[in-house]
Amino acid sequence: MMYKLILIPLALMATMFASSCKTQSLDKMTTKEKNALLCDPETGACEMPTSENTLDSLIDKSLTSTKVKLVYFTDPICSSCWGIEPQLRKLKLTYDDQLDIEYRMGGLLPDWSYNSGGISKPSDVAHHWDEVSVYYDMPIDGDVWLEDPLNSSYPPSIAFKAAQFQDEKKAQIFLREIREMVFLHKINIAKENNLLIAAEKTGLDKERFKTDLHSIAKEAFKEDLALARTYGVRGFPSIYLVDNEGNKNLIYGTQPYAKYEALLEDKHPELKANSYSKDWEALFTKFKSLTAREYAELSNQNRQEAEEELVQLTKAKKLMQFTTKNGSIWSKHI
Repeated sequence: MMYKLILIPLALMATMFASSCKTQSLDKMTTKEKNALLCDPETGACEMPTSENTLDSLIDKSLTSTKVKLVYFTDPICSSCWGIEPQLRKLKLTYDDQLDIEYRMGGLLPDWSYNSGGISKPSDVAHHWDEVSVYYDMPIDGDVWLEDPLNSSYPPSIAFKAAQFQDEKKAQIFLREIREMVFLHKINIAKENNLLIAAEKTGLDKERFKTDLHSIAKEAFKEDLALARTYGVRGFPSIYLVDNEGNKNLIYGTQPYAKYEALLEDKHPELKANSYSKDWEALFTKFKSLTAREYAELSNQNRQEAEEELVQLTKAKKLMQFTTKNGSIWSKHI
């Protein structure tokens, strides 16, 4: 965490933070108690103040699936949500088509019209991101807040909704793409041109994407914000296990994989874990890119062994390594 010019050691930071991203409000920042971008590793979440605004009449679309439903409230620039990627990817591999993970955008940073928690401008976020990168063992370069800062997380959130109108799976790939852009490549994903580049790379129809971005996607994003209020979402990541009667079990913040698995096994003993290949080539065929932390989680190796294997595969020119000041990410060699 960074409070202006005061640098807090990582060990102390870990006791001060929880593992979630904290926001001001879902529709407009009106309070000063919480800060949108100070994510707390101890709780594993980026949190927001409790909102009294609820929409009880809102139809919850999460109850329409016959699969086991997980409703995931997140935000493209939530560092704690980036920290949950290894666990989330393992859930998808382990339970595959038995799960229906519904992605909802939460609105982490509407704008900069506030000053709280030692954060009053984008440059204040840079050191904080560098610190949580170490805590989550996921590469993040906070210098984007110094070089090309975002003015809001609403544009990339709306962009995700535009992607969803075309294809749910591609939308999730798009979300990963823009997260890598901002966390690793220091690219401002609030700028429309960068979002269009990501859409094209993801295989989306760019013209339709652009049209939806300025029309129906905005309304869909508002629906996500409203649904978050009905759920009582207070930060990200928030993952709700929802049954057909509307009962909800929440796993809040970035938690160990075993906690997600235990909840699923307790509430849905009928679920059967899939046996998937842990070979590097199979994993990199399933996922375009993996960090060392992700590869360790998915291949059931310890962290050091996983990175050593990735480095050897890079030397053998089977993988490509992109290195930031706070870690690396790998992809298959072209």
